[in-house]
Amino acid sequence: MPHHTPLIGTIVAGLVVAFIMGAIAHRLKLSPLVGYLIAGIMVGPFTPGFVADAGLANELAEIGVILLMFGVGLHFSLKDLLSVKNIAVPGALVQIGVATLLGMGLAHLMGWGLMGGIVFGLALSVASTVVLLRALQGADLVETRRGRIAVGWLIVEDLVMVLALVLLPALASVMNSADGAGASALIAPLLGTLLKVAGFVALMLIVGRRVIPWALHWVVHTGSRELFRLAVLAIALGVAFGAALAFDVSFALGAFFAGMILGETPLSRRATEETLPLRDAFAVLFFVSVGMLFNPSIVVEQPLPLLATILIIVIGKSIAAWGIVRAFGHANVTALTIAASLAQIGEFSFILASLGTGLGVLPEDARDLILAGAMASIFLNPILFSMIVRKHERADDEGEAQKQPDRPRMGHVILVGYGRVGKLIAARLHERNVHFVIVEGDAEKVEEAQEAGLSVVKGNALEDKHLLAAGICEARHLLIAVPEGFEGGAIHEHARHLNDKLQVIARAHSDAEVAHLEGLGVPHVVMGERELAGRMLTLCGVS
Repeated sequence: MPHHTPLIGTIVAGLVVAFIMGAIAHRLKLSPLVGYLIAGIMVGPFTPGFVADAGLANELAEIGVILLMFGVGLHFSLKDLLSVKNIAVPGALVQIGVATLLGMGLAHLMGWGLMGGIVFGLALSVASTVVLLRALQGADLVETRRGRIAVGWLIVEDLVMVLALVLLPALASVMNSADGAGASALIAPLLGTLLKVAGFVALMLIVGRRVIPWALHWVVHTGSRELFRLAVLAIALGVAFGAALAFDVSFALGAFFAGMILGETPLSRRATEETLPLRDAFAVLFFVSVGMLFNPSIVVEQPLPLLATILIIVIGKSIAAWGIVRAFGHANVTALTIAASLAQIGEFSFILASLGTGLGVLPEDARDLILAGAMASIFLNPILFSMIVRKHERADDEGEAQKQPDRPRMGHVILVGYGRVGKLIAARLHERNVHFVIVEGDAEKVEEAQEAGLSVVKGNALEDKHLLAAGICEARHLLIAVPEGFEGGAIHEHARHLNDKLQVIARAHSDAEVAHLEGLGVPHVVMGERELAGRMLTLCGVS
């Protein structure tokens, strides 16, 4: 059996080079996404050296899109989706219209036909699922009002693109018809697509709402974690594939509804944890696959059309989205967040470009501009998004200052993590009237702690601003209750940099984590297994 196959080579090259370039980008204070895109260029067909299989890379990337949308659905209820319909539906439709008109204008200047202009404009109008969600997750905005609007907007765009992909062949046939008699051919595909989407949604809400939770609850009662993990992946991938096969909707849309149904059950948090590693790995392959499509020669051959394409994506779409959100009465910070998150293109753009060239209505030059525009916009988007988030990081969803917990007296305790262990620690501290502040990044856990009347700072303890908000400079003790010992070590280093007199107690799960934490100078490390063993020996009279 050969040791090298296209599939293995693509996965290995993609992940290894992405890790190296992502680490370099992180070191240079850039988004790791930039490194992943550069990695794609390095293993692509337009640079010397190893060339990965672009077709396989795209298929692997699609799995990442499915898992990512499934994860978003887990935290996005039907109520949340309906709550933003008044802005997401008209906003997405108007923004698609504006971007399409801008693209048609550029196409006219380039001398392309009307159909070519329509396809080109549509390809520039739809944002990438992966890029948008990565940006929102990185800024911890997915579960905020701004995040819900952006995700709802994205779903409407996906639905419009599903209709466009179905209607495009019929529309091309009508436009190519000399007498235009084929115009009535548009009605059947349109009605058929609407019925299929409605049928899929109805099936998920009526049948899926009963079958998916029942199946997972049955698996949980088997006691097998491996089987539970497999069940979650089977639901995410199976529903996405079935939706595309039977109802002609996108993989992303099918996975989103599967996650949304599962998100209404108590098992949603565990399902999120089980899919997280695979989701991140395959999402990286998406960015690598985008980088592989980029041909650097287009920068020299068509600099002005490329610049115009990028301006439409990054500036034209953003201004349109900003104006729409402001017109609906939302704050400037909300409008800027939506505008920045949509200032890029991705998966559907590539599909439209391929279909357009296959039908002979889109010139190959236009396809190259779409791919190059996607590459440039994905490169620029994290930078643009981080600038806006940094500028408004103290604002809440409507532009007001974020509420911080009441500052406790000097010498208080900071508890990092409100999971199973963190909750027990918090309950004991609360019982003994010890003043403490929790630092937690998970929105559900933050809400749970706030409902219990506890002081909470929402955010990542690896960021100085959140430690400062918790009063790290005045604190006496830092209790690191997160389950990952290596992450705990990084938190310890950040905290001691801000307060070198801080007494730190960290949690570990293995001897390697204990050694790592002690090597960093953590004075007290608690390993759960050792404490359990000691307690059990004490109870049986063995000291």
